[in-house]
Amino acid sequence: MNFLVENPAGSASNAASIASHLAISAVERDTGLSKDVLRVWERRYGFPVPERDANGERLYPLSQVERLRAIKRLMDSGHRPGKLLSLSEADLDTLTSRQNRPRRGDESGDLQRQVIELIRSHDMSGLRRHLSLWLMKTGLQEFVVETVAPLNRAVTESWMRGELEVFEERAYAEQLQMVLRSAMLPGVNCISEPRFLLATLPNEVSALGLLMMEALLAPEGVQCTSIGTQVPIPEIAAAAKAFDADIVALAFSASFSSKQAVASLESIRSVIPKSTAIWVGGELIRRLRRDIPGVTPTGSLADMLAALRQWRAEHRTS
Repeated sequence: MNFLVENPAGSASNAASIASHLAISAVERDTGLSKDVLRVWERRYGFPVPERDANGERLYPLSQVERLRAIKRLMDSGHRPGKLLSLSEADLDTLTSRQNRPRRGDESGDLQRQVIELIRSHDMSGLRRHLSLWLMKTGLQEFVVETVAPLNRAVTESWMRGELEVFEERAYAEQLQMVLRSAMLPGVNCISEPRFLLATLPNEVSALGLLMMEALLAPEGVQCTSIGTQVPIPEIAAAAKAFDADIVALAFSASFSSKQAVASLESIRSVIPKSTAIWVGGELIRRLRRDIPGVTPTGSLADMLAALRQWRAEHRTS
């Protein structure tokens, strides 16, 4: 599906111009960078540099969209956006080429190769069946920690090497989410504590991290209530109170601004009672340069399980 701007009535030259540009909503879908991020970068770094249509709406040349894709891929690998946006075209191409080289230590296993081939062949039913069988073989928690996390990295690396299209990566994520949700449908007997509230902050659109958290925690018998992605801080605070949450768990992808994350976490900590813990997880955690009082980082899914055991030990009643 091509998210090109529709051509208004006009000359052939206008049609050619518009066909070579994307509207901001299309750029958001195509790159995974939110509209707010695009506008902030435009003001702060002078890139991207959109043109304007007859109504004053932003139009992004395809060359800039391709550069934004490259920046997003490098951000997902841990690079800081401020540094990437300051690079020249040649330096960015060099860094991208270096990043795209397959590393021997990261070679995909049989499952990863099979999954990527199923994605490329557009066999979504086969992909879903393959993932479901692997989940049955390993169990839900091991599947999430040992299979899904490295598989996501393998898919991202294939995308970075140009082996997968954006829509193919999205199709994979949708199938994976279906498999995880199906695995949690039977449910388990939830114990009374801890009660988790799961969410992402505004500008964090990825729902997969939340679902992986929930799938990891479900076999532990915890009560999880997810309120989805891009939730304003006042709503998170209100939900934590309404659901009597013991722990608010927030997921961050690598592309989320670390500066914005710190400010948001400090803000949410100030409006949620100290008796309610705040845990944060996701690829962003590796880039946070300082601890945030009252916020527990869980750099990996295994760290989250360890934090859960510690929480239960500290709150065990005699």
